[in-house]
Amino acid sequence: MCGRGPQFGHRISHAHNVSKRRWNLNLQTVRALVNGASRRLRVCTSCIRAGKVQKVA
Repeated sequence: MCGRGPQFGHRISHAHNVSKRRWNLNLQTVRALVNGASRRLRVCTSCIRAGKVQKVA
């Protein structure tokens, strides 16, 4: 829905060793109404809470 994806950064230890890491979104599979038809979408929970997704009853 919102087009968000994982964010990337560094994992830094106490000795300041740097390795790559990523922050994954909390995606949920939801049946939602899209153009009047129900579809399965992977939607982030912030969009579900904000009401951007109209769920199928």
